[in-house]
Amino acid sequence: MKKKATDMIDALTRISKAITSELYLDDILKLIVTVTAEALGSKICSLMLIDDKGELVIKASQSISEAYLKKPPLKTGEGLAGKVVQDAASFSAYDIAKDRYFKYKEIAREEGLISVLCVPLIVKNRVIGAIDVYSSTPHRFTKKEEGVLTTVANQAAIVIENTELLVKTKVISEELETRKLVERAKGVLMRLNHFSEEEAYRTIQKQAMDKRKTMKEVAEAIILVAGISQKQN
Repeated sequence: MKKKATDMIDALTRISKAITSELYLDDILKLIVTVTAEALGSKICSLMLIDDKGELVIKASQSISEAYLKKPPLKTGEGLAGKVVQDAASFSAYDIAKDRYFKYKEIAREEGLISVLCVPLIVKNRVIGAIDVYSSTPHRFTKKEEGVLTTVANQAAIVIENTELLVKTKVISEELETRKLVERAKGVLMRLNHFSEEEAYRTIQKQAMDKRKTMKEVAEAIILVAGISQKQN
């Protein structure tokens, strides 16, 4: 697991560049675990995120082991990674086979994994996941190695948070756009068919359900047809 300080600095630099690139989140996370494994001389590095069920699921790993990649998710507080998430603190095991927290010992044995270091991914005092590295020989992780992995975790957390914010912003923007279009379409129906506001809304809603379209699509169609009719008249 011994690596030069220059290798670690180079790894952190590559990760920083990836974060500011236009790569998709999955690609960035894959690059992060690959570079981290190289920098720390780790056999396996994986990044896990808490899903909607509150379970830790592997989102990126440079491992090609099907057994490792398909191991069941962990609940918060379950297993070593679950403990890291629950306590929001780093944890390591010198001998996985004897560690009381590590859960999937059989998979670790089959993959030849001996020691592990796991640190939490934290965004604004909120734990969103964890990242871990494994060695194939007995290894006591140093404070420097823990510091490097913590820095990697912090950078990963930043890119994940930024991606979530972008998605939320896009969703909110689309919701506002839909509301504006529906209001315009309601106005058209109220003016042309003398509908009440509620009748106009229910008409748009029914059309969307019957035609299996979104309300935004139906509203756009109503506005378009009204515009064409107005020009012809």
